[in-house]
Amino acid sequence: MANVRIAPSILSADFARLGEEVRAISAAGADWIHVDVMDGHFVPNLTIGPMVVKALRPHSSLPFDVHLMISPADPYLEAFAEAGADILTVHPEAGPHLHRTVQRIKALGKQAGVSLNPASPVELVETVLGDIDLILVMSVNPGFGGQSFITSQLKKIERLRRLIDDSGRTIHLEVDGGVDAANAATVVAAGADVLVAGTASFKGGPSQYAANIAALKGH
Repeated sequence: MANVRIAPSILSADFARLGEEVRAISAAGADWIHVDVMDGHFVPNLTIGPMVVKALRPHSSLPFDVHLMISPADPYLEAFAEAGADILTVHPEAGPHLHRTVQRIKALGKQAGVSLNPASPVELVETVLGDIDLILVMSVNPGFGGQSFITSQLKKIERLRRLIDDSGRTIHLEVDGGVDAANAATVVAAGADVLVAGTASFKGGPSQYAANIAALKGH
């Protein structure tokens, strides 16, 4: 699993010490910082907005991987881009014109991702495959951390890996939800190259972060 990237989700961090947590997890060997943005409408939870992303930006030089679980997403793309996001990922169901949304993200100078919920079919990303930089497979139903991995998503990951390879493009295949040291190798074997891990990254406090990330990477 030498080439796998670990993107700890700050949803599982200590929100009272968020800047310190981002610094600590960055120093522990994280590759990206995953930021879950939820609106209480598209998914059943409320998290953070652009101002928090902006406040965290000085605390890490790592790419900020911002997952917009909000509907509509379009009105907020510019604010998150200006706040310091490097990757902006949207859901096909969050707006009427996915291609237009992707093009707007690219016009803002950011990498564009598309996320598929557990029941969202692979076909939703096929028509924008030539325009995106990342596909995010949700292996839990979005909204809350600490859920168990939905094993049926392994077949979706395998199918998307074939689709990406056949396209000849470099597109990251990211998996988010219930990923831990016990199943990380299986998820990577299915085709993922980026693992979002919240609980598995942040458990045990800062003294454990480096060991947690090393375990997710398989060493």
